[in-house]
Amino acid sequence: MKNLQNIGVGFLVSFLGSIPLGYLNVIGFALYQYAGIGSLIPFLLGVMTIESVVIYGSLVFANRLVQRQQWLKWIEAFSVVFILAMAAVFYLSSKQPQSQEQLLEKYLIYSPYFIGLILSSFNFIQLPFWAGWNLYVLNGKYIDIEQGSRFSYLLGTLLGTFSGMLVLILSLAKLSSQTEFLSQNMMHYLIPAAFVLLGIYQGFQFGKKYFKAK
Repeated sequence: MKNLQNIGVGFLVSFLGSIPLGYLNVIGFALYQYAGIGSLIPFLLGVMTIESVVIYGSLVFANRLVQRQQWLKWIEAFSVVFILAMAAVFYLSSKQPQSQEQLLEKYLIYSPYFIGLILSSFNFIQLPFWAGWNLYVLNGKYIDIEQGSRFSYLLGTLLGTFSGMLVLILSLAKLSSQTEFLSQNMMHYLIPAAFVLLGIYQGFQFGKKYFKAK
């Protein structure tokens, strides 16, 4: 019974956490648009590989991580800079005289799994996210991690990440296929704009969290 509860809690937290439009979802959407589901699935598996390490590590060391506020502060700050840098890379690349397909091919010289692995490694915001959530579910006794039960929680979180990202990406693809403006301007304007908005939002959240008036 406790394993089912662990899976359910892990799935819910991870599914809801993966639904907001993060940069991994943006990249996954672009990948699906031009390479199909056969490339998207390995990409998601690459993302999940890194996330499994982060979740397990933050589950074991949740208390220590939360106590190291200075570490988390620098990690969150760097994630904002990284997202804005991604916006600049896509925008500058899009200024070259080439089609959207040719533009995306520059980022597909490696396997989708490897791309997911690398990009997830730079998703620094997931460390404070999982440290905070894992501490919450542990202190609230929503999960039990005794006698190996932590692996059922880990399974639930990975299933939640996979399902959440897949649902969002397929929904975006459906919307894009029905909207000519989206399909024609995605790589050149919409993806860079999405990265900028994500960076601004995370920068605002960062300032609100660390520099708000006492």
